[in-house]
Amino acid sequence: MSNAVSALQGKVAPGEVTIREAGLRGMITLRGDLSDKQIRRVCTDMTDQKFPEAGKAHCEGDKGICWMSPDEVLLLVPYAEVNDHLTRIAVALKGKHYLAENVSDARALLYVEGEFAREVMAKLAPVNLHPDTFGPGDFRRTRLGQVAAAFWMRDEDTFAVICFRSVAGYAFDLLAASAKAGAVGHFVEG
Repeated sequence: MSNAVSALQGKVAPGEVTIREAGLRGMITLRGDLSDKQIRRVCTDMTDQKFPEAGKAHCEGDKGICWMSPDEVLLLVPYAEVNDHLTRIAVALKGKHYLAENVSDARALLYVEGEFAREVMAKLAPVNLHPDTFGPGDFRRTRLGQVAAAFWMRDEDTFAVICFRSVAGYAFDLLAASAKAGAVGHFVEG
């Protein structure tokens, strides 16, 4: 049996804004009626996070819940615990209409960290990232350059980006090039 490896094996592009791959991360797509109390409870119990409203993510450490659509959330859990969590979901939601799938090895998680991380992202995504409209905990599914991606702000200077594993190299290089090009001062008041 082969050992699991992340898409970019911890690759880092250091600089004023650092781009780094997070390594192996457990990810479970859960689809169902998100207003259902049992679905919400299993999500919050597994992650120790508050259930997010539309367009939000509640994440801390290696656990979190990201709102993906009106009937879908992405659960972030430790990689080694994914199968245990899928079993917990199956037991808790027995008889309910839902879908839960392990997408850990089909996705990559990248971090964009630094003082002008917001500008690095704004150069690449068709999203209004002005601080008045997008802040910590806000979540979007969109595009980065030519590929589908989702991202949220972890704090004022850090974005987390999820993309398909097959395009992780492209997304990493695109983010690194945007960071290397430097700040453009778009969000500077004055």
